[in-house]
Amino acid sequence: RDRNTMLKSDEAEILFLASLAPSGHNTQPWFVQYLEPYHWIIGNDRTKWLPAVDPTQRETMLSIGAFIQNLDYAAGALGYACDRTLLATTNQDERVMSVKLIKEASKNTFDIAKIKSRRTVRSNFLSEVLKPEDLRYLVNSEPEFIHYLPVTSKESQLIDEQTIAANRLQSYRDPAQQELADWIRFSSKDADEYRDGLTTASMEIEGISGWVVRNSYSKDNVMKKDFRERGIDQIQKEVSSSAGWILITSQDNSVAALLETGRRMQRLFLKVRERNIAIHPMTQILEEASTRQTLNQSIGINENIQFILRSGYVKNYPQPVSLRRPIDWFIRT
Repeated sequence: RDRNTMLKSDEAEILFLASLAPSGHNTQPWFVQYLEPYHWIIGNDRTKWLPAVDPTQRETMLSIGAFIQNLDYAAGALGYACDRTLLATTNQDERVMSVKLIKEASKNTFDIAKIKSRRTVRSNFLSEVLKPEDLRYLVNSEPEFIHYLPVTSKESQLIDEQTIAANRLQSYRDPAQQELADWIRFSSKDADEYRDGLTTASMEIEGISGWVVRNSYSKDNVMKKDFRERGIDQIQKEVSSSAGWILITSQDNSVAALLETGRRMQRLFLKVRERNIAIHPMTQILEEASTRQTLNQSIGINENIQFILRSGYVKNYPQPVSLRRPIDWFIRT
């Protein structure tokens, strides 16, 4: 049977909203095994792994956690509770979580427009510190896991420097740069064919440069020195304007903790737009061994740092542009 006709309309809506979760290089590393109506297994798609920058699949699990948070919110908005059972014991397990949707009178429906309008913003951050009332709203009841380092702090400046250093290391680490090249969809043809990865729009390469890159660049360009150097210059530019950094930590590195941390990040990410705060995940410090090893000590945080998010107010909040695979591409039976 055609997979689309198999799904009931609210199932399709919930899975579409779940798939709007962020992921490294926009790989969308999830699949959904359809067992029966309203009963699925959320899976870990190894063809979407990033072995060069995420060899332990830590980031894969965080992304699947964000997917599960969206799924929860979407289900609640359509009148379902999620009965979840964790199946995975390692980050490599293919079956991550069983989910059953149970019809219930909704108690607190989430505004799903927030899921649809979420986006990663990379440029035009203002440099004013986040206001205390905005910070309270974002951190809410999770101050032990969400840490804000204002741009005025020495810790924030240290992360600026380390982010540039880690990006330089990563740009010149060929397997990592090749992996990036493999996930860039330069042409509209590639964008349509894959519906995932990074486009000039999602990388915010705009105007004439965007046109040139879309029409004349290929994977080979990514490996050239000028592309690497331009990327590092861009990072320096980005890092020099922000309100500082938001770090999200977890108690340990278990599958359950990583999924919960991915959910926590997504809950935060779905709140920032209404306060005109942009978020740009910059994980390179955690992906490069030499910068990762000194991070905790240098900023005085003992817990496991799972997300490093550049944050800042923006005057104009752009609409989402990142590609998404149709639901029937990630449903399995």
